[in-house]
Amino acid sequence: MFQSGAGLGSVALSALLHQEQARAAALPARPPHHPAKAKACIFLLMEGGPSHIDTFDPKPKLAQLHMSEFSRQDRFASAMESGRRYFVASPFRFRKAGQSGLDFCEHFEQLAGCADDICFYRGAVGESTNHPTALYHFNTGNPFGGDPAMGAWISYGLGTENENLPAFVVLPDVVYPQGGAGNWSNGFLPAGCQGAPLRSRGSPLLDLEPPPGITAGQQRESLDFLRELNRRHQERHTGHQDLAARMESYELAFRMQTELPLAVDLEKEPEETRQLYGVGEKQTDAFARRCLLARRLVERGVRFVQIYSSGWDSHDDIETAHRNRMWAVDKPIAGLLKDLKRRGMLESTLVIWGGEFGRSPDNGIRRGGKAYGRDHNAAGMTIWMAGGGVKAGRIVGATDELGQKAVEVARPIKVLHVTFLHLMGLHDARLTYFHAGRFKQLSQTGGAVIRELLA
Repeated sequence: MFQSGAGLGSVALSALLHQEQARAAALPARPPHHPAKAKACIFLLMEGGPSHIDTFDPKPKLAQLHMSEFSRQDRFASAMESGRRYFVASPFRFRKAGQSGLDFCEHFEQLAGCADDICFYRGAVGESTNHPTALYHFNTGNPFGGDPAMGAWISYGLGTENENLPAFVVLPDVVYPQGGAGNWSNGFLPAGCQGAPLRSRGSPLLDLEPPPGITAGQQRESLDFLRELNRRHQERHTGHQDLAARMESYELAFRMQTELPLAVDLEKEPEETRQLYGVGEKQTDAFARRCLLARRLVERGVRFVQIYSSGWDSHDDIETAHRNRMWAVDKPIAGLLKDLKRRGMLESTLVIWGGEFGRSPDNGIRRGGKAYGRDHNAAGMTIWMAGGGVKAGRIVGATDELGQKAVEVARPIKVLHVTFLHLMGLHDARLTYFHAGRFKQLSQTGGAVIRELLA
C-alpha cells in the first residue's frame, strides 16, 4: 500500500461548517464557467525555491562573470563572511531537447524526453523572498496566509467527480512546508474545500481501518443512530449550524474507508508502471510514490492534487543540493507526464511545476569559499506547465541575461492564478465568496489571463 498527514477524523472534519457549507461538504461536480480541456490539476511544488538558472533558464553570461564582484542592494546585500557578493556560474551543463529545443539541465535527463509536452514560463514575478509568505502567496494569493488555497478555490468551483474522496488532496514530504497546513487551507470557504493531506509514511490515514471486530454493517448502524440523535438535537437548536456539516463529515469518512484503500494501493499497478515512475529505486521512491498516487487519485475523480518536494533552498553548495533534488524528482515527474499521456489523461489534466521563488545570480562567500549557492529571488523564476490546454513545446517570457529579473511577459503571481483558473474553466471574477463584507477571489484584485500560455 502507498506510504504516503492527517487522521481520518481530521480529513473528515475538512467537511465541516454550517448548513449551506454542509451541502458543499459533499462537493458535487459543478459545471465550469466556460469550456475547458482541464478537468483536474496536479501541482508539483518544489519547496525552498528551485533555481531557474540551474534548471530550465541557462545564463551563459554568468560563466564569463563567475566570481567577479557584484553590488546588490537588498536583504541579501551583506554576505555571510566577506561582506562582498560575487556572480556564480551554474555548475551544470544544459542541453536542448525535443523538436521544440527547450533548455534542460543535464540532471533532468528523463524529463527532457517530455520537452514537446511542456511550456516554460519565465516571466513569473513574486513579491516576497521569505519562505512562509512566498509559499502562502503562491498557494493562496495572500502572503499573510489565512485565505483559501488554489486547490480549495478549484474544489469550490468545480466540486469532485467522486463523492467518496476529498476534492483536494495534498501529498506532503516527510516534513511539512514552511507555513504548514495553511498552505492548503479552505480559509473562509466551506470546510469541505480544505486540502486533505495524506501521510508520507505508514498508513496514508490514521484509523483508516475500523477497529477489530467492528463490521461495516455495525458502523453503518452506529452512524444511522448518531444521525438520528443529531437530527433531534438540530431541531431543538436550529442556530447550531455546524451540526449538519459534521454529520456529512462522518458520512464522508465512512465512504472513504471503502474507496481510499483501493486508491492508495500502488501494488495494484503493473510492475512496468511502477518502474516508469521510479518506485522502488532508492533515489526516487518517495517522490515516485506520490506522483503515481496523484495519477490514481485524479483518475478517480479528485479535482486537485498537490505534491511537495522539499530541500530546494540551496544557499550553499548548489551543485550537490540541486543535483540530488533533480535526481529525486526527474524520473517520477517524467513518468507522471508519460503515464498521463499514454492513458489519454494529459489533455484533461493541468500539470504545474514551480517553487515559491527563483534564486539569485550571485551569492556571498560561504563555507570558506569551498562551495557556492544562491540566495532567494522573487523577481526571476521559471514555472512550467503541461497538458490541460497549455501550449506545448514553447517558452513564454524571459529573464535578463543574468537571470536576475523577468523582462518579457513579466506578470505577477495573481495573474498566474487567474490563468490557472481559466485553464480549469473558471473565471476569477466570477469565482467569488462573500466574506467580511465583500466578495473575495483567489487573485485578490483581479487580472488578465496570460494568453501567450494558452494553446
